[in-house]
Amino acid sequence: MDAYKLFNWGLLFLTFGFLIYLGYLSSKLMAKSEGGFLVAGRSLGAFVGAGTIVATGFSGWGFMGSPGVVYQFGAVEVLGNFFFAPAMMIAVLYFARFLQSRAADMGSNTIPEYIAQIHGGGGMGRLVQGVAALLTIVLLLVFLVSQIKAVGLLGASWLGIDLGPSALLMVGVIIIYTMLGGLAAVAWTDTVMVCGMALAAVIILIQMLTSVDLGEWESSLNAIDPELLNPTQGAPYGDSPWSAFLVLPYAFLFAAVLPYMAIRFMAMRPDVKLHKVGVYVAILGALLSLIPIVGLYVRMQMPDLADPDNAMPVYLEHYMHPALQGIITLFIIFAMKSTANSLLHTVASATSHDLRMALSSEARVDSKGALFINRTAVVVLGVIALLIMLYAPPFMLSWLGILGSGTLLASMIGPVFISTFWQGSAWGALIAMLIGFVVSGYMMLFANVGWLMGPLTGCLVSSICYVSVSLMTPRRTWQKTSTCLTE
Repeated sequence: MDAYKLFNWGLLFLTFGFLIYLGYLSSKLMAKSEGGFLVAGRSLGAFVGAGTIVATGFSGWGFMGSPGVVYQFGAVEVLGNFFFAPAMMIAVLYFARFLQSRAADMGSNTIPEYIAQIHGGGGMGRLVQGVAALLTIVLLLVFLVSQIKAVGLLGASWLGIDLGPSALLMVGVIIIYTMLGGLAAVAWTDTVMVCGMALAAVIILIQMLTSVDLGEWESSLNAIDPELLNPTQGAPYGDSPWSAFLVLPYAFLFAAVLPYMAIRFMAMRPDVKLHKVGVYVAILGALLSLIPIVGLYVRMQMPDLADPDNAMPVYLEHYMHPALQGIITLFIIFAMKSTANSLLHTVASATSHDLRMALSSEARVDSKGALFINRTAVVVLGVIALLIMLYAPPFMLSWLGILGSGTLLASMIGPVFISTFWQGSAWGALIAMLIGFVVSGYMMLFANVGWLMGPLTGCLVSSICYVSVSLMTPRRTWQKTSTCLTE
């Protein structure tokens, strides 16, 4: 083993120790109860809140998946990726406060629990919570598998080992600190990670822009394929070049609705100034949005890669000094871990808390043994996701991520987002979730309409179902006054 590989292993174990320490520390301060495990005691400040939002939004797909998509399809993906920063900022400024205040008033600890409570609770509420939890588990496990593959691929190249052992190492440390500290550990480690991600983005941009003439870069790409810089269609998002603009509404709903993103709003302190959170999100998000340009750089240098998802590993191996490559790769691994830990925490919460609450009317938050069940779920589901990744057929990282997150978005838009300004019924929420799941899932798997049309069509159909079914069924909604439930 050469000196640089030893250097990488040293970096790995040093940072692993630090992340586990943060998990231990957060377990002492926050994870003494189920509520602390699930929503960090509603204690996140402005910078930590922004850091965990951006780190979770820009991760494996941003550093591994998106450069691969850019390599294959061209600059359309650079434009699409850039829309995530303003979209997340808008979600923070105009949606976070509604969700935060309502969830705090009701004592909601997860998004499925929030959906059940906002639609009246009771027996029907438990059914809604259970269905929301099952959809969350199934679809976010799909997304989690893509994140594990991403971090495993990069770790394998970095450490000089096979994919299996690499993925096991990366997932193992995520399981340990997430199990210890819950959402607090996830948020604190995310904030450390996003600082490294931002530094990596700056170094990568400097290297690319100082190593090649922009005119030569443009002419080389046009010689390979004129569609790379001047597209006449919008693949992978659709037939029209304008299809990439669909990313803006998609990314807004992504940040506002998906359980592993929206839970951050519920976990912020009530006195947090959301305009400060928005500024931090805008700065960090805009910087990280430029990372996919790596795909164009590698396409110019190596136009015949067999696997586009290797664009980032190939870039680091061939165009960075080995020591600098090791540090940047560590930061990119941070990026992928930041989403993987969020997904794992959310899936474990849905399994250990929401299903428990849905299956028994006697179940209570912070009941005896609940925290042990929460932590056990993290371990079991982390191992399951790793095994699925190892034995799944080949897949493109970004596509699998959108299949999971986009279909869940289509399922949740009515009960989470529309209910903020127009309250539907529990039946409306239930039917909307199921219809959104079917429409988006079918279009992603069987219809050749681009990566965003399926989820966005699912969102539209699901929203219509939420409103129409709610108008035809009794609406038993939560209110802050007196009995808290009204017909």
